[in-house]
Amino acid sequence: MTLVEEPVRTPVPAKRARAHWWVLPPLLLVVLVAVYPLLRVLGESARPGIWAQVLGSAQFRDALWRTVAIAVTSTLGCLLLGAFLAVVLAFVPFPGSRLVGRLIDTVLALPSFLITLAFTFLYGTAGVLNSALGLELDFLYTPAGVIAAEITFFTPFVVRPLLAAFALIPPAQLNIAASLGASPWRVLRAVVLPEAWPALMAGGALVLLLTLNEFGIVLFTGAKGVLTLPVLIYTRGIVTFDLPGAAVIATVQVVLSLALYLAYRKIFARMMSGRGGPDAAVEPAK
Repeated sequence: MTLVEEPVRTPVPAKRARAHWWVLPPLLLVVLVAVYPLLRVLGESARPGIWAQVLGSAQFRDALWRTVAIAVTSTLGCLLLGAFLAVVLAFVPFPGSRLVGRLIDTVLALPSFLITLAFTFLYGTAGVLNSALGLELDFLYTPAGVIAAEITFFTPFVVRPLLAAFALIPPAQLNIAASLGASPWRVLRAVVLPEAWPALMAGGALVLLLTLNEFGIVLFTGAKGVLTLPVLIYTRGIVTFDLPGAAVIATVQVVLSLALYLAYRKIFARMMSGRGGPDAAVEPAK
């Protein structure tokens, strides 16, 4: 009969054991700053009957529809304008292109209400455009004004990923396509856009998430009849002190944002796996 020796367990070094204690402070900070407020919101929304009361109200349905409509329209506008600006900045060099790129980067560092304030000075009832043309343009205080302000503010979030994707395209790939007689439009459609598609999707998903949760632009615009979910949460929680109702709407907002984020992650993972599959085109060696 053969005896099997048990493996000798190596004791955990004291330094490694003490290192685990350094994880506790940031973990506690995350729990206090992020997890605890969410749990309080969920607990506040757990009162009996409050969900049916809030979700069944016409005000909530109108705010939900308005939020999705503005977010989708603004995202489409950002995708179109951002793709155009990125293509021009990357492939159509002109004097001052670097300055335009720096200005686009500057917008990323500005708070959203400054864009709304600038729009008020330009397109408000007493703005520069109305004074110069002698007209009374009041589109700023409509859903169109909110969408225009959001497109202006969030377009750089599409431009930056696209410029980074364009920089990774080998110049030889573009030169070969052009030497084979492909027109600039065909090079753009067959070579550039397929390479930049993941970046375009990433920028669009980010813009959609940001516009769904945008509060400052809608509030500072003061658009009449434009009630979105973030504004409704503010009205219920701060103005009317209806904390349970505000908690229900906030929970819906969180679930909507998380569902969109998870859907984006799943679609993006499928796109990247498809690009790396056996049928994917082989890029030229760099």
